Amino acid sequence: VQLQASGGGLVEPGGSLRLSCAASGNILYIRTLGWYRQAPGNQRELVAEITSGGKINYTDSVKGRFTISRDNAKATAYLQMNSLKPADTAVYYCSMEIMSGLSFKTYWGQGTEVTVSS
Repeated sequence: VQLQASGGGLVEPGGSLRLSCAASGNILYIRTLGWYRQAPGNQRELVAEITSGGKINYTDSVKGRFTISRDNAKATAYLQMNSLKPADTAVYYCSMEIMSGLSFKTYWGQGTEVTVSS
């Protein structure tokens, strides 16, 4: 199983980006999808996550600005980021809890860089 993240880039404050994360390989079931970020000098933090039942959790700093979604048929997670701020600058990573055999395992994407700057 591999996760491929895309959609990062340079954007001005107030702008928008949409991140995507597509899983490929032997995928039987995807449980929780999550987006994390890590800014220079900081620990990786959870940005948003969505369960297989549709329950969503956001970190406080992105509530009302970011939207996480999933397309189970495409094994893809999305993160729509609006009203971006310089504080959102970080490398964004996707993660998925995937069953490809007899148990679940957490997989990570390679990271996509988001820079918010004028």
